[in-house]
Formats: sequence, structure tokens, C-alpha cells
Amino acid sequence: MALAVKGLEGIVAAETKSSFIDGEKGILEYVGIAIDDLARNSTFEETVFLLWNNRLPNKAELDEFTGMLRDRYELPPGMEQRLVALPTSAQPMHVLRTMVSALSMHDLEPNKVDLPSARRKALNILGHVPTLIAYFDRYRRGLPLVHPRKDLSFAANFLYMLNGKEPTPAMVRAFDICMILHADHGLNNSTFTARVIISTLSDMYSAITGAIGSLRGPLHGGANEEVMEMLGEIEKLAKEQGKDAMEVIEPYIMDRLKRKERIMGFGHRVYKTIDPRATFLKTFSKQIAADTGNLKLYEMSSKIEQIMAREVGSKGIYPNVDFYSATTYHSIGLKLDLFTPMFAMSRVSGWAAHCLEQLADNRLFRPAAAYIGPHAVAYAPIEKR
Repeated sequence: MALAVKGLEGIVAAETKSSFIDGEKGILEYVGIAIDDLARNSTFEETVFLLWNNRLPNKAELDEFTGMLRDRYELPPGMEQRLVALPTSAQPMHVLRTMVSALSMHDLEPNKVDLPSARRKALNILGHVPTLIAYFDRYRRGLPLVHPRKDLSFAANFLYMLNGKEPTPAMVRAFDICMILHADHGLNNSTFTARVIISTLSDMYSAITGAIGSLRGPLHGGANEEVMEMLGEIEKLAKEQGKDAMEVIEPYIMDRLKRKERIMGFGHRVYKTIDPRATFLKTFSKQIAADTGNLKLYEMSSKIEQIMAREVGSKGIYPNVDFYSATTYHSIGLKLDLFTPMFAMSRVSGWAAHCLEQLADNRLFRPAAAYIGPHAVAYAPIEKR
């Protein structure tokens, strides 16, 4: 009997050109291009084109792709009414999962899985997701909905819809970088979920809906929320003790390490060195924190990193992308429960890229299970049980 590999660790289940990861060396590439190069030089729109086409676009291609994406900022008729009928107490990730599924009802050919149709559906979802998130957040806060602007980039338009005013260039760039960094990451749980669903020749809406459900789980997509919760705990503790937050960081971290509790934003299932997505983001998060009056949060994060490097760096436990993306999202004004939806908004691009790969050379996923139950058990009549 074959032995089961729990969590499928180390099992190669698919081939991809989208992203390459070397966890030992701390390498992440999208179609061969280092993530740090993309974060410093690219835009989210260009990165999506790269993932969906396995190459960078020329200017005309990028302009065309950007135009098609902006044409999809507005929701289909009836979706806004459906959204504002939801309870304001609903959690954003549950709302996003439900509303992405509902988008299929506004597609005249929802079940088509030929590659052109799948690309069109992916573009629909990517264009609509920022509007869904921004609309729901404003609705639950009792604020008027701010309709999208086709003259703004993906990042700028989302921040405009969310806050009701044009964001600063620094805020746009910070958000754009976060979108690039979270776009794809190998065959992670949610990406695997999307590929499994699309392998049945189900539709793109179902695949992305399933991926959102996977990402919602706290073992996958909620780490950056937990980082901010940790920073909030430190500030609360400092206030209770009448101290500056910087003074209580060391005892707080050391106490958690002593109790063998996880420090949020550190360590990764794949990386045994510093997460390559965190390298540039660390520098940029300092800049955006300073620009928005949140430098103290960055300084707190930096001190935590120093303590962790001293205590557990030799064990290969380093900051991951969530550690500094949390500070960045907070600095640009995002509420805590919007952090994971931001992850989803970016990762739609990677999920779709993998779905397109799966459809291009499809085979239904059907793994085996190692049976560990009894055999030859006699059926007992109910009166003898």
C-alpha cells in the first residue's frame, strides 16, 4: 500500500511557466523575471499580462490590455443592488466569494472553457473584484458608493473608490507593489484549488470562487491581518503599563518565543531564507509609513525583526511578505479585515494564469487515497447493534 504524503508536501502535481520558487536560495520569479525586478520596475497591469502570456508586452499590447481591464471596472447591471442587499455585518471575504460566484449569472456564456472565453472571464473577474470590495466597504460604513474611473490605473482606481478621493502617487505605488508581490506563488493551496476545479472543465467563475474560499482560511491568507493584530496587542500592553511601545517589544516577543508561540509574519512553508517578496517591500514600507504618519509602526516592526534575527535567524525563520505588507496596507488606510481581500484581488491574476495553463493541456485531477480502515466487516442487523 502506498503511503500518503500529508499536505502533499514535495509532490509535483502540475507544470507551470508562471512562477518559479527556490525556497533554499530565496528566489521567486514570474516567467523567469526576479520578483524584486518586477516590484521595482513593473506595474500590476504589466505583471498580469506577463503571467497570462508568458512574456512582457510591448507598449501597444500593454495599452490594449489596460484598456480592456478598465472597461471592466463597472459592475454588470443588478450587481450593485445585489451587493447592497447583503448584511453590513458580513465579512468581506465571504462577500467577495459570494459576489464573484454571482458574476457568472451576468455572463451569457458562463460555461465556455475554450481559452479565449476563459481569458475573457478572467478579465471580467479581475476588473470587477476591486469594485466589489470598495463598494461593500463603503456600503457597510454608511458612505455613498464611489463609481470607478477608467482614467485611473488598477491601483489608483481602487484606492479612489475606497476612500472617495484620489490617492497620492506614493500610496498608488505602494499598493501597486503589493499587488505585484502577491500575484502568484507556485502551487499554493488556493492556486491548487483553482486548478483542481478548472480541471473538471468547470467555469472560471467557479474556479476563482473556490480559490477565494481556500485563501480565506487562516492557515493561508490571513497572516498579514495577524501581524497588525500583534502590533495592536503590543501597543495595548504598552498603554496598560504606561510605557512606550518600543519598550515592551522585547519582553513581548521573548515571552511568546519562550511559550513556543508563533510570531506572526515570520517563517514560510517554502522559504528557508528571507522571503524575496519582502526585500523591496521592507524599504518601501518605511517610506510610505513615514509619508502617512505611521513611522512608529515601521519602527516597531523593524525592532521585532531585529529580535527575531538574533533569536531564530539561525533556524531559517525570517520575515515573510505579510510582515511588511501589513504595515503598508495600514499606512494607506485599509481596514484590517480588508487585508486578505487585497491578497485575493491580486492573486486573481495568478489563479487565472494557472487555470489557463490547466485548460491548455488538461487532465482531470484524481489523486488516490490510502485506505486505513477495516476490511471484511460483516453487516449487523439493526436489532443486533
